[in-house]
Amino acid sequence: MKIAFIIWVCTGLGFIVIGIFDYFSEKPVGFWANTKTVPIKDVKKYNRATGKLFFCFGTIFILLGLPLLYAEENSPLILLSIVGIMFEVIGVMIVYMKIEEKYRRK
Repeated sequence: MKIAFIIWVCTGLGFIVIGIFDYFSEKPVGFWANTKTVPIKDVKKYNRATGKLFFCFGTIFILLGLPLLYAEENSPLILLSIVGIMFEVIGVMIVYMKIEEKYRRK
């Protein structure tokens, strides 16, 4: 299970790295896969908000993986991670829709 946690942490660190790149990007960053970014009125603030969102997602993702360290094989503790990630992803989508609404050029 320690190997699973290491892979989990590497995935979370990937999201944190994406957040750092988004935070300092000069062009509007995309959130949804394979779509164009909507017209943004303040690119710098939008990118910073999106970068913070990815950074927080990666950090919480890593924290939700902690049960992997204490769980044995086929342990129900893993459900905490899975259910937690489901709620985290839904929350991130809701927060992003509010960020997009706030910075979209009208």
